[in-house]
Amino acid sequence: MHSTLIDNRFLGSLFSTDAMRAVFADTATLARYTDTEIALARAEGRLGLIPSEAAHTIAEQAHQVKLDMARLQRETHNVGYPILPLVHQLAEGLGAAGKYLHWGATTQDIMDTALVLQIREGLALLEQDLRAVAVQLRRLSHTYRDAPMAGRTHLQHALPTTFGLKTAIWLGMIERNLERLQQLRPRVLVGQFAGAGGTLASLGDRGLEVQAAMMRELGLGVPDTTWHTARDGLAETAQWLGLVTMSLAKMALDVSLMMANEFSEVFEPFVQGRGASSTMPQKRNPISCEVMIGAAKTVRHLAGLALDGAVQDFERATGPWQAEWVALPEAFLHTAGAVSQALFMLSGLEVDTARMRQNLDSTGGLIVAEAVMMGLAPELGRNEAHDVVYSACRTALESRRTLAQVLKSMPEVTQHVSAERIDFLCDPINYLGTAPQMVDKALQLPAH
Repeated sequence: MHSTLIDNRFLGSLFSTDAMRAVFADTATLARYTDTEIALARAEGRLGLIPSEAAHTIAEQAHQVKLDMARLQRETHNVGYPILPLVHQLAEGLGAAGKYLHWGATTQDIMDTALVLQIREGLALLEQDLRAVAVQLRRLSHTYRDAPMAGRTHLQHALPTTFGLKTAIWLGMIERNLERLQQLRPRVLVGQFAGAGGTLASLGDRGLEVQAAMMRELGLGVPDTTWHTARDGLAETAQWLGLVTMSLAKMALDVSLMMANEFSEVFEPFVQGRGASSTMPQKRNPISCEVMIGAAKTVRHLAGLALDGAVQDFERATGPWQAEWVALPEAFLHTAGAVSQALFMLSGLEVDTARMRQNLDSTGGLIVAEAVMMGLAPELGRNEAHDVVYSACRTALESRRTLAQVLKSMPEVTQHVSAERIDFLCDPINYLGTAPQMVDKALQLPAH
């Protein structure tokens, strides 16, 4: 049965990726549990806490033990956790060495550490794709550095900008998320080995030594203290996934609006039939954008669930831990889908600079009313210039003339500014401010 959106055989490929599904698949989870048990056995064998022969056998054969999945499912349902059922089967398959498996560990040690291994792999996949997204945004920013378009505030024309600056702003979000990723890794990629009560009491005075050796085996950080119920690292990971999908959704919202017929400034890549309607043949719906926006909403809720799940009682939680089993894997899976859709969209984004210029000119120069005001301010004063231009804008709208035409008919303007100067001030291309230079600054920033 394939009952979730992620696993759905005809929708799943839209909302996640095969690579991320492989990281969090049930078989992969069992493999990471086994990796953790092997690392513990190797560490203890090297330190003489269990026979080195037993440690070698565990390391060499644990992954070869054929698991009875029906039995594992049945026993997990009964126990409530998968580790004891898994250890039983592994121990049976390992012969005499099996009695040294899971030495001094507790269930949560194995599950937490395995999750961290999956997080490490998931973060690596996301980093790779986010860097590819950044490459596409750098390309777009460079190509359209000087491409003028209408900047919009409150969905209305505000001032001219360039499409290159718009994509450079998107790039900044991605670069900052990559920077955050490097900062969170040392806090998050830390293993768990603390024993039943979080004190490693079962290993006497060798507990911390085993812990350090085990983490070296796995290439993970060594915890300063037990984090069985201190879940800030996992919660931080979920918040980072929320930030990534939020950034992608901002891009998606902009693109989906610019795809509207009234704008028609950019379009997702054309693929025959993509975004088609079952009844309206003219439709070209923003499919990638919709998936990215939907993913951001989903991950935002999962990030909240991770925060809620981090509030845990005493030394072992009664319920919140299980909430993490939902929040972290699903957040990774939806984020992977969103990043994949972003990469597809940006790699073939169709940009219509002619339509951008047409839209920019559609208000007859009203978009550069501020430029005219600032041009008149030295002569009239800033407030008087504002009132004059405000009146000119109202007249232009009511009479359906351009702002330049109206200004040229106003003596209070023409006695201070020539017709040629009015034409210059009313041309949006002359009022891009430092937009191109901001793009240059963004492109000079080192990639994280």
